[in-house]
Amino acid sequence: MLSLSTLPPSSFLRPHGGDRRLFQRLHYPERCNFEKLGSYKIECKLAKLKQAPGGTNPDSLIKEPHKYFDQVIITVRSGDGGHGAILKMPNQSPAKPVGKLEKEKARIKGSIKRDFDGSLVLPVGGHGGDIVVYADEGRDTLLELHKKGRFSAKRGGNVDSTGVLTPQLRNGFASPSMRIPVPLGTVVKQKRGKLLADLTQPGQEILVARGGQGGISLLDAPEHKKKKLMSLTSNVLRDDSDKVLTHGQPGEEVSLELILRVVADVGLVGLPNAGKSTLLSAITLAKPDIADYPFTTLMPNLGRLDGDPALGPEMYSSAATLADLPGLIEGAHLGKGLGRNFLRHLRRTRVLVHVVDAAAEDPVNDYRTVREELRMYNPEYLRRPYLVVLNKIDLPQANERLQSLTEEISRIGTDVLAMNPEVVPEASDELVPRTSDEEEEKDLEDYARPVAVVGVSVLKGVRVKEMLKQIRAALRQCRDSE
Repeated sequence: MLSLSTLPPSSFLRPHGGDRRLFQRLHYPERCNFEKLGSYKIECKLAKLKQAPGGTNPDSLIKEPHKYFDQVIITVRSGDGGHGAILKMPNQSPAKPVGKLEKEKARIKGSIKRDFDGSLVLPVGGHGGDIVVYADEGRDTLLELHKKGRFSAKRGGNVDSTGVLTPQLRNGFASPSMRIPVPLGTVVKQKRGKLLADLTQPGQEILVARGGQGGISLLDAPEHKKKKLMSLTSNVLRDDSDKVLTHGQPGEEVSLELILRVVADVGLVGLPNAGKSTLLSAITLAKPDIADYPFTTLMPNLGRLDGDPALGPEMYSSAATLADLPGLIEGAHLGKGLGRNFLRHLRRTRVLVHVVDAAAEDPVNDYRTVREELRMYNPEYLRRPYLVVLNKIDLPQANERLQSLTEEISRIGTDVLAMNPEVVPEASDELVPRTSDEEEEKDLEDYARPVAVVGVSVLKGVRVKEMLKQIRAALRQCRDSE
């Protein structure tokens, strides 16, 4: 057995303070009286790693960012107002013959701040810092807010005085506002409360917590002088209960729920490995992760589609934003796969593009599966204009049945016109919209047919221009209807 005496000497075994007697008994037993030797217990205390203040495990933010990137609950508190002061009037010397000294005193006395009506202006405490949430184009997710779950602004400065009203007195320092950046499309609401704002434009902001007002200053004087002071200012200390007026007001504390809904014109939906990320990288400058295994995309990717060159100078105003969403599988509304909570990012889209793997075993069933999951989440999604893109037609098994797939998918639905997506509430305070009984009874055949069904090979660049032409035509139709 390894004993303490057999270990090599080190600083950890050297005696410190009151441990010298224990050290001698362990190393020099022949010098010790064993009758007086008792038992000793040596404990080792390990420091525990503190978790993030926001309550979210930092390891989870790194390993599973898709669970936290679009929703966070934070607590904000504005700054308290600074305190005022209780002041006394400066001592007035008896009248003396007019001279240089008297003129200087009169000048100093006259330099005290006065209002337009001649009343004294007393200093006040500084205003507490406000909390402002604003939309920042440079932000993509809400992950940074998980690392710090509480935001507090600074309090206002107090009136710095020695108890005497002098011309050198100034108001307390006003604390600057704390500005919290969030991505475009963030919905700000009170926790279990009402909707506050929907930040969709760059620089758009909202004041979520107002800083406290600073306390006022009061003049204190003997009873026989208070009547004279009342003619100069109304801020006169009448009794001890008025001292509470010098205290700054406390700031507001609010719990906020921030929900990110991606701002995009076109949404790409489909099963995993259908080619959505490849399509996005082919027609935009986006660089999403692309691999041959399912659920490569864990968070929505955005790309900018250039305007229609056929419009001439108007092409720059016809540019659109595309959003590539994670793949859906059957039973996503029950939590299978990545679930369906990310479908909230389709709320602002105008046109949907269904990307279907034409080389799969049953492409028509795959198309129906995605449409059914959309209907289970929000039936309004099925009333929007949409296209069906049959991808991977460069493969022989897909090219052989392209004509039959196109005809079969085109027959699914009715000839009713697609609804203008503008009527869909963009800032609803519910994550999962409620569906009416009438909508739940509808089948996929009761909704509109696709605007177009296009067979493409994004990887080989086959018929990509035709697909872009159909997407731009659907967007143009939405703009004209608006």
